[in-house]
Amino acid sequence: MSALRQTPLHALHVELGAKMVDFAGYDMPVQYPMGIMGEHSHCREKAGLFDVSHMGQVILRAGDYETVAAAFESLIPMDVLGLGEGRQRYGFFTNDAGGIEDDLMFANRGDHLFVVVNAACKEADIARMTAALEPGVTVTPVTDRALLALQGPAAEAALATLLPEVADMRFMDVADVVWEGETLWISRSGYTGEDGFEISVPAAKADPLARALLADDRVAPIGLGARDSLRLEAGLCLYGHDIDTSTRPYEAALGWALQKARRADGARAGGYPGADHVFADRAALSRKRVGLRPEGRAPMREGVDLFAGADGGDPIGKITSGGFGPTVGGPVAMGYVPAELAEPGTKIFGALRGKRLPLTVTTLPFVAANFKR
Repeated sequence: MSALRQTPLHALHVELGAKMVDFAGYDMPVQYPMGIMGEHSHCREKAGLFDVSHMGQVILRAGDYETVAAAFESLIPMDVLGLGEGRQRYGFFTNDAGGIEDDLMFANRGDHLFVVVNAACKEADIARMTAALEPGVTVTPVTDRALLALQGPAAEAALATLLPEVADMRFMDVADVVWEGETLWISRSGYTGEDGFEISVPAAKADPLARALLADDRVAPIGLGARDSLRLEAGLCLYGHDIDTSTRPYEAALGWALQKARRADGARAGGYPGADHVFADRAALSRKRVGLRPEGRAPMREGVDLFAGADGGDPIGKITSGGFGPTVGGPVAMGYVPAELAEPGTKIFGALRGKRLPLTVTTLPFVAANFKR
């Protein structure tokens, strides 16, 4: 059994009293002494610092942005060519059936693309990009940098005490900012629904930067447990749970991520794996990811079967993510239901401990986003 990998902040997590768990082959903090509920609320009210260094950072180069962007559009359904310099977008790789192989963020850095992919998929993603894009595009994994996320309504004020320039950034901006002689790659984005930043920092500077941020009373360390409850309240997908190789963009309620130029009637329609299946879904959707509010206080978690009625009949779908929403003050969930049952307000049932309990289909997100537009 191979040893778990460690991020550059591993020693700091241990020092801070984190409970460590195996996540995507890394020894990662699931919670700190504050506890998941406290960490969740702190991030919603002030600012939380997350270590996301396990994620994959990749640079794509081809001499000029237009060449690398056109090449990358052969792998994803997003408008890469139309992305402005210093801007970032959400995207995903698709397979020949239109299923989602991984979701990602990509940024126009002037003469290259900067791509961030999920930890569990990064080796496969790098192999996919290398096989499809080289030699015309050089695919370079970034192995000497950590990745931190500072999230919450106080994130701007806290980070601006160290880096005043970030106050001028807006949601999905990306910029280089120098701190103590090193260049940080900063995006105004995150995975909580709150305002915040993701910071790519040279590995040797990760610990000093984290300590400098944590010295601010508004900032607390946050683990994977609260990260999950925060993203669930924000209605954001977790790869391998809410989306995977068998789910396609429109049924995952991610059609908004396909810009007009790449849609069926767009100037650069298709050209990526599974495009015909994706377009077919837009025209006639059979199922859809929805928000779900269980009645009562008992959470319904991933894997719970969903039914149209209180008795009889086969399952109509499953819950893909579920738990207690601290900000909402009750249980929340997401799952897939037939398109005809996806209307907000629809009553369905989940099988929990041998009983069918009611849920209500709800619009997402459960907690409104707090981005700086």
